[in-house]
Amino acid sequence: MQKKTWILNFSVFILQIFTYSKALDVTQYGAVGDGVTDDSQAFLKTWEAVCGGTGDGQLIVPAGMTFMLQPLKFQGSCKSTPIVVQILGNLVASSRAKWKGDKDQWILFSDIEGLVVEGNGEINGQGSSWWEHKGSSRPTALKFKSCNNLRLSGLTHVDSARAHIHINGCNDVTISNLRINAPESSPNTDGIDIAVSSNVIIQDCVIATGDDCIAINSGTANIRISGIDCGPGHGISIGSLGKDGEIASVEDVCVQNCNFRGTMNGARIKTWPGGSGYARRITFNGITLDNVENPIIIDQHYNNGDSDKSTDEKSSAVEVSKVVYSNFVGTSKSEYGVNFRCSERVPCTEIFMKDVKIETASSGFGQVAQGQCLNVRGGVSTLAVPGLECLALSTDMLSWGGLPEQACMLPQQSVQPDTRPLQDPLWVYGSRGKRLGVDNVALTSLISFGFIYVLG
Repeated sequence: MQKKTWILNFSVFILQIFTYSKALDVTQYGAVGDGVTDDSQAFLKTWEAVCGGTGDGQLIVPAGMTFMLQPLKFQGSCKSTPIVVQILGNLVASSRAKWKGDKDQWILFSDIEGLVVEGNGEINGQGSSWWEHKGSSRPTALKFKSCNNLRLSGLTHVDSARAHIHINGCNDVTISNLRINAPESSPNTDGIDIAVSSNVIIQDCVIATGDDCIAINSGTANIRISGIDCGPGHGISIGSLGKDGEIASVEDVCVQNCNFRGTMNGARIKTWPGGSGYARRITFNGITLDNVENPIIIDQHYNNGDSDKSTDEKSSAVEVSKVVYSNFVGTSKSEYGVNFRCSERVPCTEIFMKDVKIETASSGFGQVAQGQCLNVRGGVSTLAVPGLECLALSTDMLSWGGLPEQACMLPQQSVQPDTRPLQDPLWVYGSRGKRLGVDNVALTSLISFGFIYVLG
């Protein structure tokens, strides 16, 4: 038996010889990871090497360490595709008093094809030192600009000075399994903002912030959101759109199987008076509500929180049309479960509600919430509580030919490169969390030899 154990240990030793790692660890380039030392230059040096083709396109932030970083820009294009950034340790921003450089964002990835950012580490924006300065510039924690075929997963994002994640000008994006946390009172700390991007999938995330859990802004199309647990926060929002006369465009959005807990809003569409353009073919389906202030709301009089002071004097508005609300259940904190405040000049059109049941949370007796409907033209309601006089009643909405079912179809994504690491992490031994490439022939032979010997 001792001889067999010796053979197995010897196999492990030989396997380590055949095991190699080409991934680059930021500590190899001088990062200290004590949470105090500025490790920004070490990260940039590591990035230059990885982007330049060294290290099989893999950059490692090792576990068990905390790296303090000033604003950083990781710029493409890169020689390797994909580029994998594995964050296993913690990243922490400088405080406002010690901040150096750009206040637009903290960490920027730009012009990178096939970028993968993943891991179980934490990105801490140290936002508390910024929040009291609401009128001044505050940085978004993590921004991706012009990064096609982007994958972001696994990380925890906390306390950004402003929005936690911003996606701009990116196509074919998948975001999954994130945790995003900031106090309910923290200003403008959106979870995920999307703008000028298409074919975006966001799924299976837990988001609790002081603003929108997810905000879908102008220039977006084919957005799929599912499995989001949102709250506290301001819900999942289309917009705001049309500010300062903007020509806005949002289309083909599907939000489904999401939970809203104690949020200010649930499913929200918000547009500024005086804008133009459109928000169309939008579906909210399979939504659970728990004590939500405004469960369903369209607000074409949005004025940065002062909608009641807004008037319909503007000559234009963003057109809202072909919106579906289906399979909603839960409670409203206010007396209203549905609130459509549309423009008199550019009314909302083709609004559909099916299988909606919203009760007031305060009554405790299953009291039906009320509905408010202003300037809605051409809509249908089936099994919806509260009912709305502005929507025609129907016993079978699916038979109505105008239902925009296409809003929840999967996007037609382009063919994407394989963004998995070049080598699977089959063997991890003394690697401090690195991805390790293994000579497959040697690995297979040694494992086979070891097991054959033991079984023999």
